[in-house]
Amino acid sequence: MSDAQQVDLSTRVAGIDLANPVLLASGTCGYGEELEPFLRLAEVGGIITKTITPEPRSGNRPPRIVETPSGMLNAIGLQNPGLEGFVEHKWPFLSTLETKVIVNIAAPTVEQHGEMTARIDALGGVAGIEVNISCPNIREGGVLFGCNPRASADVISTVRRHTKLPVIAKLTPNVTDITEIARSVVDAGADAVSLINTLVGMAVDIEARRPILGNVTGGLSGPAIKPVALAMLWKVRQAVDVPLLGLGGISSTQDALEFLITGASAIQVGTATFVKPGAAADIVAGLGDYCRKAGIARLDDLVGSLKS
Repeated sequence: MSDAQQVDLSTRVAGIDLANPVLLASGTCGYGEELEPFLRLAEVGGIITKTITPEPRSGNRPPRIVETPSGMLNAIGLQNPGLEGFVEHKWPFLSTLETKVIVNIAAPTVEQHGEMTARIDALGGVAGIEVNISCPNIREGGVLFGCNPRASADVISTVRRHTKLPVIAKLTPNVTDITEIARSVVDAGADAVSLINTLVGMAVDIEARRPILGNVTGGLSGPAIKPVALAMLWKVRQAVDVPLLGLGGISSTQDALEFLITGASAIQVGTATFVKPGAAADIVAGLGDYCRKAGIARLDDLVGSLKS
């Protein structure tokens, strides 16, 4: 294949047609408008919004972000304008984008997940719903939905009943066996699975002898977690037969290729966007360059091509 020939980067994930498999990860791109001065959003396959909750949230007390070796910890606390604030103030801009928009949701109860889903479904123009099941379940003593197979399934089955849109379950890595959770959400109706969310971490100020984060612990993201994310993706790929969206430390074309080869149908770029707002677009261009040099006409042919 000559450098002048076109490479087909398009893919179809859980019924969502993407121009390319590179998405902006939830919580790292706001609601698109924040990144617009630095990145032409039409260059990426899609954007996954910052998590929306039923009511507005102000988030955790600061400090809420701290850099770590090869990554960062965040404890934002799902700060967001709430469902109606999103519909009124964020959706008008998102609905004009020339890329797919997936809305990420979380709620403290199973029932509220269903109510939120129905409201988002009625908007029209939403490509899919990503369900953040790492949200505390206030009716079950603060246990995370995503740490319990039954609770995870309850949330996803409720969301499934309230929409015909593609449903994507976003999994936490902070579990004993992520494949057990993956099976439960797929059996409950998830069309795809995103993995992994952040790992629990902590940083300490040795002079003050106090935790640096106001919340004490936070979510570790960035290159430091990539090997963990890849291993979990590989395990889940063998456990379920739905598309996987891989994320966790992807900051370069090589990183993206590792996830695609391991079995991800699409990838999400998160922390890298904080370092370089145009990182996702650079990865899209890099995937095209790699395929041309390797004589690969269709990027999808690489997905799941890992040799044993």
